[in-house]
Amino acid sequence: MDMPALFETPDHIFTAITEANLLNYAGMYLSKEHGVLRSKLSPLPGQTKIKVKASLPHHSPWRVMMISDRIGALIESNIITNLAEPCKLTDSGWLKPGKTTFPWWNGNVVPDTINAPGNNFVTNKYYIDFCARNHLEYHSVVEYGLHEWYTNDGAGFVPGPNADVTKPVPGLDMQQICDYAKQQGVGIRVWVYWSALYKKLDAAFTQFEKWGIKGMMVDFLDRDDQEMVNIQTEILEKAAAHHLHIQFHGAYKPTGLNRTYPNEFTREGTMNYEVNKWDKRITPDEDINIPFTRMLAGSTDYHLGGFRAVPDSLFIVNYTRPLMLGTRCHMLAMYVVLENYLGMVCDYPQAYEGQAGFDFIKEVPTVWNATKVLDAKLGEYICIARKHNEDWYVGAITNHDARKINLDLSFLDNGNYRAEIYSDADDTNVHPNGLLKQSINVKKTDTIILSLASGGGTAIRLIKE
Repeated sequence: MDMPALFETPDHIFTAITEANLLNYAGMYLSKEHGVLRSKLSPLPGQTKIKVKASLPHHSPWRVMMISDRIGALIESNIITNLAEPCKLTDSGWLKPGKTTFPWWNGNVVPDTINAPGNNFVTNKYYIDFCARNHLEYHSVVEYGLHEWYTNDGAGFVPGPNADVTKPVPGLDMQQICDYAKQQGVGIRVWVYWSALYKKLDAAFTQFEKWGIKGMMVDFLDRDDQEMVNIQTEILEKAAAHHLHIQFHGAYKPTGLNRTYPNEFTREGTMNYEVNKWDKRITPDEDINIPFTRMLAGSTDYHLGGFRAVPDSLFIVNYTRPLMLGTRCHMLAMYVVLENYLGMVCDYPQAYEGQAGFDFIKEVPTVWNATKVLDAKLGEYICIARKHNEDWYVGAITNHDARKINLDLSFLDNGNYRAEIYSDADDTNVHPNGLLKQSINVKKTDTIILSLASGGGTAIRLIKE
């Protein structure tokens, strides 16, 4: 079993097991053998016996058990980051969390009015302009036509012998893209296969900084043995020296190192909506498990933002313009339910602009001052409030069952708030993209009744007046 692993006793005591401060050590997993739960370490590559090589004295990671009779207390806990080593960066003022495009997910959709779309300036300009219009912090340069943005003689994104992340494919001028994005107030990020990056790590980071790139998704790491743990630490350290943030995709869980290296913005370590491009596995029932398991470890990289929800009976697998299960309000609420310092806005510009609910995506922050789990039942529903400056945001999602939740606003500070409420429309069983938006005045003595449709959700912005 991977971690965090959550257990519930018959008398409803919740225990989560995970680890913190994983540095120069093997990652841990769990195995149930003859009714006994055992911890095991991932072996170094190519054999099964040796797990860790080190000179003494040497420190192992923390083994962490979070225990409470209230499931929400585990989500609210800061124990994972508190156990990590203090920040090792001497300068962190350059760090800028935010939201980012990720056009690979939608299939690099552009209007048919764009001349010759591809791995080129004009395609990326379309997404950069979209970010600038809607105050999204980053655009991600990934690929086009299933070929990554950099030179590679391998197949299916796997690096070939001559893969070179410092050399864009012919027709792609990365300097031109970065310069234009800077003029528009947008940061550029790139996607890289980890082994293609690692073999030229110093040269790549030097070139990325010269171009003006702000960060990257590093993908397909797929291991948590000691060697890979050390590779990721080296990537974070060297990226920070070049003022680059890191998103580890296809990687193991967080262990609090966003405290030690705050340029680690987020990690995946879970199935997410990218699977919608090739399978029907990510349902509202799957979504509701993530806050109680994977998110306990920290920032959770999820491909958020799909704006084409359909009823279950109409879902088909589309590699381009993927479809979604669950309502649009469910999607909006996921931006609050999940902790993620680099929220994705994965769909294409025309899927968003002029659409109901997009204003919430533009406004929702990615970093928070406080988190409170207001109501939750394992595997069924969750309602989370997160504070940013003086405002609060609330996200509530449910599984396949429709339900009502009484939202007690006593967590608010004194004073008046304007509540902008996005809730499921009455006919979401037929039109799951439908939503209702209303604005009301509230204070901490009030209660709001939330009505969540099957697979639905509610998203609220509470603005201090």
